[in-house]
Amino acid sequence: MFTGIVEELGIVRALRLLPESGQLTLEGKKVLNGTQIGDSIAVNGVCLTVIRQSEREFTVDVMAETLAKTNLAELKSGSRVNLERALQLQTRLGGHLVSGHVDGVGSIRRITPWGIAQVYEITAPAALLPYMLPKGSIAIDGISLTIINVEADYFTVSLIPHTFEETTLGLKGIGAGVNLETDLIGKYVARLMGLNTVNSKDKQDLSLGFLAEHGFV
Repeated sequence: MFTGIVEELGIVRALRLLPESGQLTLEGKKVLNGTQIGDSIAVNGVCLTVIRQSEREFTVDVMAETLAKTNLAELKSGSRVNLERALQLQTRLGGHLVSGHVDGVGSIRRITPWGIAQVYEITAPAALLPYMLPKGSIAIDGISLTIINVEADYFTVSLIPHTFEETTLGLKGIGAGVNLETDLIGKYVARLMGLNTVNSKDKQDLSLGFLAEHGFV
């Protein structure tokens, strides 16, 4: 489990892609402090397991499913990546609960300056949009951000200068792919209510009456 607060920008030192798997070697400094073989590190929001490490580098295996559902296959030697160590119980939860299990890949549609901030419009797979809401949380390349608005096929977020300068989003332009993980709690609520079932007769309407009946209000 992670918080979506990026600890540092790492560098891809080696990328080996096989037909059904891959292996990444990355340079990092802060995230290797206290890290051991078998620990988890989020790379662009993807939870990966350290299989080898040295003083400045670590290596992770990447499964076929991960390559197919994330933007890790687009990386190359020298690419910058967002890195975050797994959450500890005594850590401040500055972002939100992020599992490191990416739901899909979106793309940057537009970047607009707004005062000190940069507003990003990001297209998203249609299946993910129902799990997003204004003022809700989303992880983009492992960065915990607050959604401004949700439209028909995209959503918007705002980056303060620190996030723009200290994460990969400040390095990406229009059309770049980004890993998306929607809010974990929202997905569980939707599943329990049958909101993501194929058969519409199993779905429940979310209303004040429903919430009161089940003890939420």
